[in-house]
Order: sequence, then structure tokens, then C-alpha cells
Amino acid sequence: MTEITLTAENFEEKVLKADKPVLVDFWASWCGPCRMMAPIISEIAREKADELYVGKLNVDEAESIASQYGIYSIPCFILFENGQEKGRTVGVQDKTRLLASLNA
Repeated sequence: MTEITLTAENFEEKVLKADKPVLVDFWASWCGPCRMMAPIISEIAREKADELYVGKLNVDEAESIASQYGIYSIPCFILFENGQEKGRTVGVQDKTRLLASLNA
């Protein structure tokens, strides 16, 4: 499965009401580190498709959601489960470290 494009309009349905955990990648098109993480996030989406959803939220297009979750640095990765934040990490990292930091 590929990443889900998240927006302010679909965030509640796709993340907070999801039937399994959701890893949300808060990113922006101008962010070099975000672009560096994109292939890793795609790989996680494919490899973990049975266990979790992976969504990408452009912070420039959904400022209200980014603000609501206190996103001040990107890339920022938050794991949501049952509508609640279960883990958060910021910055460039390898896949193993990212998943371990989120307990995913």
C-alpha cells in the first residue's frame, strides 16, 4: 500500500478514526530532510501495510492540523493509535531507528 495523502478535511476520518495505527509524516515540499525521508516512509508503507497506515500531511496545506499537534520542526513523525498520539520523533533517521522510536 502507498501513503495516504492527508488534509485538514480528511484527517479525523483517516487518522483519528482509523481501524489500525497510523504513522503520520508531517512534511513540506521545500524541506530537504523531508525529501530525504520520503523513500523510507514509502518503504515503511509497503512493508507494514498489514499493521498500520502511513499518511503524509503537508504542513503548508494543513496549517491548522500542524498547529494543533505542535509541529514546529519537520520532518516530524507521529504514530496515532485509537485517535491518540502514541509516539513522536523529529528529523532524519534510518528506518530501524524511526520505527523503534515510535514503537511501530
